[in-house]
Amino acid sequence: MLAADNIKEYLSEIEEALQNDFQRKTLDTFAVAYRTGRANAFAGMDIPGLVKNIARSKDDSLARMDELYQQFKEKAQALGVHVHLAADAKQANEIIAGIAREHQCRNVVKSKSMTAEEIHLNAALEKQGLKIVETDLGEWIIQLRKEPPSHMVLPAIHLSRYQVADLFEKVTSKKQDSDIYKLVKVARRELRREYVQADMGISGANFAVAETGSLGMVTNEGNARLVTTLPRVHVALVGLEKLAPKLKDALLLLKALPRNATGQQITSYVTWLTGPSECKSSADGKKIMHIVFLDNGRRKLAKDKNFSQVLRCIRCGACANVCPVYRLVGGHKYGYVYIGAIGLVLTYFFHGRDKARLLVQNCINCGACKEVCAAGIDLPGLIKDIHARILDEEGHPPRSKLLAMVLKNRRLFHMLLKNMRFAQLPFADREARYVRHLPSIFMKGQDFRKLPVLAGAPFRDKWQSIKPAVSRPKLRVGLFSGCAVDFIYPEQLEAAVKVISKGKSIAQDHPENQTCCGLPALMMGEKEAARETARQNLEAFKEGDFDYIVTLCASCAAHLKYNYPKLLEADKGLEQKLKDFTGKVMDFSSFVRDVMRVSPMLFKKTGQRVGYHAPCHLCRGLEVREAPRANINLVHEYIPTDEEEVCCGFGGSYSLNFPPVSRTLLAGKMANLQAGGISAVGTDCPGCVMQIRGGMARAGIDIEVKHVAELMAEQLK
Repeated sequence: MLAADNIKEYLSEIEEALQNDFQRKTLDTFAVAYRTGRANAFAGMDIPGLVKNIARSKDDSLARMDELYQQFKEKAQALGVHVHLAADAKQANEIIAGIAREHQCRNVVKSKSMTAEEIHLNAALEKQGLKIVETDLGEWIIQLRKEPPSHMVLPAIHLSRYQVADLFEKVTSKKQDSDIYKLVKVARRELRREYVQADMGISGANFAVAETGSLGMVTNEGNARLVTTLPRVHVALVGLEKLAPKLKDALLLLKALPRNATGQQITSYVTWLTGPSECKSSADGKKIMHIVFLDNGRRKLAKDKNFSQVLRCIRCGACANVCPVYRLVGGHKYGYVYIGAIGLVLTYFFHGRDKARLLVQNCINCGACKEVCAAGIDLPGLIKDIHARILDEEGHPPRSKLLAMVLKNRRLFHMLLKNMRFAQLPFADREARYVRHLPSIFMKGQDFRKLPVLAGAPFRDKWQSIKPAVSRPKLRVGLFSGCAVDFIYPEQLEAAVKVISKGKSIAQDHPENQTCCGLPALMMGEKEAARETARQNLEAFKEGDFDYIVTLCASCAAHLKYNYPKLLEADKGLEQKLKDFTGKVMDFSSFVRDVMRVSPMLFKKTGQRVGYHAPCHLCRGLEVREAPRANINLVHEYIPTDEEEVCCGFGGSYSLNFPPVSRTLLAGKMANLQAGGISAVGTDCPGCVMQIRGGMARAGIDIEVKHVAELMAEQLK
């Protein structure tokens, strides 16, 4: 579990986690296999439709939370079940401890429950003198090691079979084989006696059906059935968000849960409990059954317009499965109790700002979690919102306040960027292409790649001299450059202008008053600065009467299109202007292929083997996948490489704040590109160019890295 008190300590813990070769290899293997398994499990299904239906169903249930609780309580109590509502973790623990005292229970067996982890139930009951034994294999292993889970579904994924064998030797005082089948047999043998001796069984539940007062549990090991049937007392701990109106609503979630969690169409066991079952050891022949519903902030959260969506979570763990950061550092450094992207958000609400403040900074904003979420939760957006909220509560650090001040003043920002080149030149290489060295205060941890020198002249200063003359335009295109293209790589937008000029009667303009898109400010928690830059850009583009606003930066495009409406929703009178602006935003590759329908006859095609890196905000944020690959194939031979859509590790300011993670992600990206046997790689984001080109240059690898626009412009006839 995360122990760091400050960012320096957190980075040290991350560096330590990156040295865990077994964990890295295991999580790598799982991440690759998971994608295939999930795709196969969902084959032939309308995934977007299913996600929409789940989101709609969960939102409806959350809006009726109190009503559904009362309905469930009436139905369950009529069946002989005792139903409780705990306001917080302390009260939930007290209720369960009180049930144990009332029925003189000493030995407790427990099935897997993240809600129990949330309230630290085991520790609370052990303080009362009870013996608690986890019966899920992974949970039992980590209980014996006195560790928290490192994944919501696969709690011991970070451990090797050799570590488990050593652990079981200590438990049994016998030499153990590291064969997995034999280790499972040891666990079965040890746990069977615990089931028989137990007075109380504690379970969670995946669903609580209000119409019938039923609980539903989804498991793979069968231990939950033993926990809920053998002991004479059964206590179920259930979060209020698990309430569903009818069985059909629970079955809707069941369509997604196993597929999204483990790539299974259905788990080994789906168990439904309606009222107490038979129990021969009980005086009346019926099991004593209690259901403890947990609030712990859920009722308040359900009323929050923005954050209520986190309660849609079905606890599948998919957001961790696809997260590039989790894949490297593991769950103990990427969550408190709840792991992965959902954990970064829930930690703030369930365990407090103190536990969340470091975690929320460690999001690279790649969008993989949002894309895979079965309930359609905007996890990257919520993580940024939590970060901003924490800064508002604790105070903004000087660095982010300075960035916010500069970004809000367009003229000051652009003047600083222009003058920064002169400050860089004494530290540049002979060709003035890369920064050779900088004082360590500026470059700490950044030596894994070469950083570029700012351009001699930004694109905005060149525009009037290169602007194509079009007398009777049929289309008007506004060019949004973004900081990196404008001030570091103006040649990328110059190349795009050449390609777009080949279209029939397309007029292009670059509004001078445009500024940074504002995403860097949002990533650093400076929402007001992000709002101000959004207002400035809306104003800059309002006079152009543009049909399209084209940008070469995937991150800018996704931010302009999807974050501006959220940032400016409180600005009265901007609704139509926002709708017009965001509806026109398009990435370069999509514009060239889908609007211009550019002809292959315009280009000289070579046989050069060229790979592609998919920018996160293009393939996931804008859902653009085919266009850039098709454009590369127009001019060269496009060669697919492994994990094209996995983040390169740039993430804007993320690579400056978390260099160990950025460095490791980049190394994986370069290795996959090298393995493809390519001589060049194209991408649709200047940030990705900076990251991958700088990494290749630092490593001395002879693979060119260019924007797709450059690859196309170079081959124009």
